Amino acid sequence: MVVAVSGGGDSLALLFLLQDYLRKQAHAPSLLAVTVDHGLRAESAEEAHAVGCLVREYGIAHRVLAWQGPKPATRIAEAARRARLALLARAASEAGTDLVLTGHTVDDQAETVTMRLARGEGRGLAGIAPATLYRGGVWFVRPLLATRRQALRMFLKARGIEWIEDPSNRDRRFERSRIRLDLGEEAVPSLLARAREASAAREEAGRRAAAFIAALAEGVAPGLLRLPLADLKGADRESALYVLRILLAVAGGTPHLPDEERTANLLAQTGEGGRTTLSRSVVTCRHGYLHFHRELRNLPRVPLSEEVHWDGRYRLRSRDAAQDLAVAALGQDYAREAEVSGFDAPAELVRAALAAEPGLWKGGARLARATDSPHVACEPILGPWSELLPSFDLAPAEAVGRLIGAPSLPPLPWRSHKKEVG
Repeated sequence: MVVAVSGGGDSLALLFLLQDYLRKQAHAPSLLAVTVDHGLRAESAEEAHAVGCLVREYGIAHRVLAWQGPKPATRIAEAARRARLALLARAASEAGTDLVLTGHTVDDQAETVTMRLARGEGRGLAGIAPATLYRGGVWFVRPLLATRRQALRMFLKARGIEWIEDPSNRDRRFERSRIRLDLGEEAVPSLLARAREASAAREEAGRRAAAFIAALAEGVAPGLLRLPLADLKGADRESALYVLRILLAVAGGTPHLPDEERTANLLAQTGEGGRTTLSRSVVTCRHGYLHFHRELRNLPRVPLSEEVHWDGRYRLRSRDAAQDLAVAALGQDYAREAEVSGFDAPAELVRAALAAEPGLWKGGARLARATDSPHVACEPILGPWSELLPSFDLAPAEAVGRLIGAPSLPPLPWRSHKKEVG
């Protein structure tokens, strides 16, 4: 198991609590503490070294991973979070595990819900998920979400273990720091109740959407999805809009679900023969079905490397050392010449969807569809959940995965996660 350890009280307490627990197990996995040095403060490298010295005194292996390269001038906290996730996931992969544990607490949950309330985020009010799947391969697990920050510090004090106080936690330039400094103790119970209510509602909405997608959604051609319009309009409004938002995001490869109001307008205005776009998806109504495919614009061309996430819709892994290959859309010329008579959908929609599918190119020459090429393994990914899949949304993500032929998701920790560790 990998534990993300910044040197703060929460992550250090998690590490030593976990060590205590694993010592009592007959067949416990090994433990690796990983510290990410963001390089944003002059003293960060020294602090990361000090964390390593501390945990090694207790017989725990430790690694420091540095965030390399130039740092952005704006939205630094978001960029640092993305870098941290990528580095921790890499450390897990290199250690042969798919579990990273982090020290998020009740207090972090209350702060998160406060920030999202200020932005009016409906689904986001569920707060921090107990587990989140990163890029389909590594679970980030938060076992202390029911524990108060102060209790963890009391645990460390009883052990005589000192922790590092990050000065940025008191820097009012950062939203979370302002919330942390201003949040009154009396507000915490109601914020947690709000999160529990929102997470239960989100999971239930996900189960309903998953059942609808499993029963009625179809993949009728490469890159082309469809739904029966009458069934969609006959469903309860919340489920209909959620299903529609999911399929728009998946077909368009967008990292977020489209706006609910714009989606509702699309559904209200859609009728036979209609055509519109939203969230990079073209939505066309033919023969009583809504058809979804990626619109043919702003499609990327990227060099083929060891692993490429293309257009938010496909993951490509190189199988050999082929040089100077790129991944780009197949294009209209390819689609015009393709044989499409075997698909149960209007030919013009099959061709439009096929034109936006990934192909392998060398210079200006198209070599093959990426899904047919011996040079790559090409698999669909889950649109809005391709980067981060909160455990709240596991049911609809699994339904979408089956619909588009994506790889099966790894089991949710902890029960039945890995047979060798129980």
